[in-house]
Amino acid sequence: MGLDTFLHNLHFDIDKASPADWEVDWDDAPLPYKIYRGLPVFSLSLEVPLTLEEWEEPEQPNLRKISHFLWYVFGITQFSQSAFPTEDHAPELMQSYRRFVPSGGALYPNELYVYLKTEDFPVGVYHYDVAHHRLVLLREGNFDSYIAKALGNRCDVSACFGTVFVSTMFWKNFYKYNNFAYRLQGLDAGVLIGQLLEVAKRFGFASGVYFQYLDRAINHLLGLTEKEESVYAVIPLTVEPTSWFTNGSGRDELVSAAELCRELKAIQTNYYIQSQRIKTFPMLTKMNEASMLESTQSFRQIKTREKLNVESQVVTLPHMKRLSYDLASVCQKRFSPDMDFIFGNVSQSKLSTLLQEATSAYLYRNDLDEPHKKLESRVSLYGCLNNVEGIPDGAYQYDSADHALRQADLGDHRLNLQYGMSAGNVNLFQVPLCFHVAGDKDHFISELGYRGYRIQQMEAGMLVQRLLLVASALKMGGHPLLGFEAKLSDEIYKMNNQGKTSLIQIPIGPYRPRPWLQGSLQS
Repeated sequence: MGLDTFLHNLHFDIDKASPADWEVDWDDAPLPYKIYRGLPVFSLSLEVPLTLEEWEEPEQPNLRKISHFLWYVFGITQFSQSAFPTEDHAPELMQSYRRFVPSGGALYPNELYVYLKTEDFPVGVYHYDVAHHRLVLLREGNFDSYIAKALGNRCDVSACFGTVFVSTMFWKNFYKYNNFAYRLQGLDAGVLIGQLLEVAKRFGFASGVYFQYLDRAINHLLGLTEKEESVYAVIPLTVEPTSWFTNGSGRDELVSAAELCRELKAIQTNYYIQSQRIKTFPMLTKMNEASMLESTQSFRQIKTREKLNVESQVVTLPHMKRLSYDLASVCQKRFSPDMDFIFGNVSQSKLSTLLQEATSAYLYRNDLDEPHKKLESRVSLYGCLNNVEGIPDGAYQYDSADHALRQADLGDHRLNLQYGMSAGNVNLFQVPLCFHVAGDKDHFISELGYRGYRIQQMEAGMLVQRLLLVASALKMGGHPLLGFEAKLSDEIYKMNNQGKTSLIQIPIGPYRPRPWLQGSLQS
C-alpha cells in the first residue's frame, strides 16, 4: 500500500487501513509504560501539591518541583477496575492505570524523556519511569551543543534547565488497533504536549515546541531503536530570558543526522514491556522512515494560507472575563461521560467562555510559524449546537479572530452524526455541543512532507486537551472520539469548499455522576 493511500484510508476508509482478520491477543498485551532495567534510578517526591491555582514565579527548579511537574504532566493518577459479564456469569475484571490526559483505550503509547541540568541530579538524559515515579539515567553528561545542533541551532539550549522529548512506542497501541494506531499516536502525543504546556505555565516555566529536528540524532541520544520507538516532539524548558528561533539563529551551518550521531557512542539498554510476541508493523515504520529529517536544510515554516471568505450568517459572541481555575482540581475532575451525558441548556456565556479560553490559550511558541507573523492556529473548531441560549440549533464554524460563529447549516444534525458513529458508546441526542477539530485536507504535505500528517494530528490533540480542560472547569464533560464518519461531518459544515476535513469529534455537555467506587492515590 502506498503512503498516500494509507493516509487517505486512515481518515476516510478506516476498514481498508487495517486487515479485516485482525485479532487482538489480549493475553499478550503490553504494559502502558516502559520499565528500564539495570540503570541508575532517582526517586521523585510523592508529596505533590493538591492545588495549582496560582502561577508560580520563574525560578530554577529543584527535585521537588521537577517531581511535581512530571506527575501532573504524565504521572499515574488513578487505578481503575471494571467488571464485564461473561457467558459463564463470572465477571471478567479489566484493570487500567489512568493519567490526567486521555488516551485511546487507555494504552498511552507515548513515553517521556528529559535532559536535566539541576543541582539535585547528575546532568544528563533521563527516562520518566511512570510506574515508579522516578527518573532513570540513560546517559550522563552535558549535551547542550548536541541538542542545539539537532534543533538546527534554533534554540539556546544552554539557557534551558531541561528539554523534554515526547516519543511514541509503536507496539503499545498497534497490538489493539493495528494500522489505525498511527492516527491515534499523533493525537495522543498532542494531548500530552497540550497538558505539558498548561502545567509548565503554572510552574513558571517558559516552553516551546519543536516539531522539526534531526530524528536519528535525537533517537541516538536517547538510545531508542527506531523500528520500535521514535521521538515526535522536542520541548525545551527555561526560567531565564531565552532566544527562541524558528528559522535558525543567524548561523548558516548545516548539520546532518549522520554527522551528529558520530559525536556520541551508542548506548545499549534493557527494558521490559511485558509482551512476548511482538508483531511487525511495516506501515508504521514505513511512515516513520518517510517522515524523518536527515539534515537541518530540510526544516521549513508553514506560510499562512489565504482564508476563503464564505458568505454566511454570523452570531457574534460576548467577550468574557478570562477564566481562572485550579488546574489540579480541573484535571482530577476531567471526565469522559460515555453514556452519562444528560441533555441540558447551555448558556451563551458558557459557550463563549469555552471557545474563547480553548482557542486563546492554545496559541503557543513553535517552529512552524513564519517569523514576525501574527500567530494563527492551523487547526480550527466547528460545532453542531443544540439547546444553546440565544443561538439557533445548527452547524457552525468558530471564527476565533472575531470571536463569532459562522453559520454553516441550520437544523438538528444529531441523527446524522449518530448514524456516522462506528460505536454506540455515546448518545449524541443527550449532548448539546458536538465539536469537530478540523485541519487542511492536504496535511501540509507540500511544506512538511509526510511529517505534516503527524504534526497536524498533534496540533489537533493539543486543541482537544485545551477544550477538555476548559470544559471541566465549566463543570462539563468531554469525550474525544475517532469512531465517526469524517465525510459526513465535512458535508454538514461544507468543509470541502474550504479544503478542510474533520480530524476528531468531541461531544461536550453536562453529565450525571457515574455510580462507582472511588478512592484517592494520594494520602
